[in-house]
Amino acid sequence: MITGQILRDAILSGANNIANQRTRVDELNVFPVPDGDTGTNMSMTVGAATRELEALPDSCTVAEASKTAASAMLRGARGNSGVITSLLFRGFSKALKDKTEASAADLANALQMGVEAAYKAVMKPTEGTILTVTRLAAEKAAQCTEMEIPAMWDATLEAAQAALDDTPNLLPVLKKAGVVDAGGQGILLVFEGMKQVFDGGEIIASAEVAAKPKVSSESAGKGVFTDDLMKVEDIKNGYCTQFLLHKNADASVTRLRAFLESNGDSVVVIEDDDVANCHVHTSDPGMMLSEAIKYGYLTDFKIENMHEQFLARQKQGKGLEKQAQAEEKKESEFIYAAVDPEREYGFVAVAAGEGLKNVFTDLGVDAVVSGGQTMNPSTEDILAAIQSVPAKTVLVLPNNKNIIMASEQAQKLADRKVIVLPTRTVPQGMTAMLNFDPDAKPDENAVNMMQAADHVSTGLVTYAARDSEFDGKPIKKGEIMALENGKIVATGTDIVKVTYRLARSMRKKDTQFITVISGCDVSDEEAEHTTELVRTKCGGNIEVSHISGGQPVYYYMISVE
Repeated sequence: MITGQILRDAILSGANNIANQRTRVDELNVFPVPDGDTGTNMSMTVGAATRELEALPDSCTVAEASKTAASAMLRGARGNSGVITSLLFRGFSKALKDKTEASAADLANALQMGVEAAYKAVMKPTEGTILTVTRLAAEKAAQCTEMEIPAMWDATLEAAQAALDDTPNLLPVLKKAGVVDAGGQGILLVFEGMKQVFDGGEIIASAEVAAKPKVSSESAGKGVFTDDLMKVEDIKNGYCTQFLLHKNADASVTRLRAFLESNGDSVVVIEDDDVANCHVHTSDPGMMLSEAIKYGYLTDFKIENMHEQFLARQKQGKGLEKQAQAEEKKESEFIYAAVDPEREYGFVAVAAGEGLKNVFTDLGVDAVVSGGQTMNPSTEDILAAIQSVPAKTVLVLPNNKNIIMASEQAQKLADRKVIVLPTRTVPQGMTAMLNFDPDAKPDENAVNMMQAADHVSTGLVTYAARDSEFDGKPIKKGEIMALENGKIVATGTDIVKVTYRLARSMRKKDTQFITVISGCDVSDEEAEHTTELVRTKCGGNIEVSHISGGQPVYYYMISVE
């Protein structure tokens, strides 16, 4: 049997192992485009549970350890691989519910429940991915329940490694690139980190501990470091108060959140099944707790005096202050808003670049989450944006295939109706917004908007992040690449030529509009010149326009309708 302490330490060890080797996993990207972020997404997802797990006492049960990890990972999940990882640990939480210790059979059951949840979450499961690796690992674990846990876990890892090695045979694109599945490699690293603790060893140390000092995000910033001239007495709501609310059956967390908003600031309330994680800055912690206890019972109290923190942190130098300001900005970007019964619709979109943010805002989007390729927002980021829109129905446009699953997880946690439109690119998101009908019903709008989005072709111009090959021809690191609807179609050394040739090849007989969206690495003059060439080369009655998107990674995005 393993205790809660062992499971807690095992997950921490797994989190550190994937964090230490995330770059290795990122580099397993099939295409040489600069978007290989599987390792980073998985590391940030599992790492989201680190702080809360570290706060658990050694006397914790396996039920407490698994639920703490699953809840944190659900909120912190990034990218499809991160969401799937969070669902795997969700299985641990459900299988180990109410258990003090766990046997080999319990762990095998936990793996199986996690795999089932992950497969259900993916509309069209693809074999040769993290799903296959974990499924075959779980099947092996089920055959070894009579073993001691270390031996069972060894057999499980052997099955996972064999499944990972076989992924190129199941997915030809992996074999062509000469790599194994990145998500499968990532979850194997997590499991290997857990093995060290199951075997009786120490938690694998984080390679980043010395280089990256910890800053408590719940106390950093929050108006503390907003001005060099600020005094300690300027902090009005001086107590950072946190607690877990275990809800009564009829508890209205929306009403509690409204109370916290009315009597404090920096309010964050995240619901997850039967609990709500609450955070508020207040001048009277007792009043907050007295109100919250009306909705259920409370645990995991944490009250910190920010006056003392302010004075202590002032001594730590300006570098730490700037880091705290950055965290403050991130946490306070979206403020919770109760649903306005008079407002039918609201919108959330994901986009990177100030220009694209302005475009979506002009199209009627209420909250734009900063993110996209290489920087997938977490479930919690998207949820915060949803909760900031005071509408009865909120439509979410992920605008990236790797953000759709995190959006769907946020949908389940929101306290209002949410419809996720599976837009896979920014141009699709723009077209979807242009086809919104305020007089149509929500489901009707969802269908019509996605039908319009599906008729959009998206071209991308970027650079090769590593040496590779395309159709048998070598691609050198730094070479310019053109992608049409996600597939590499051409390479070259001249950004302008690659761009207008891509646009010309994407043009069809019925094409009416071509939009050239320039990125942050392209000057206005260069963008206008490129747009004029596209206009000249494509000719006919096609309307060609330019948007300064300011997006990273891609020199140009091209929308063809």
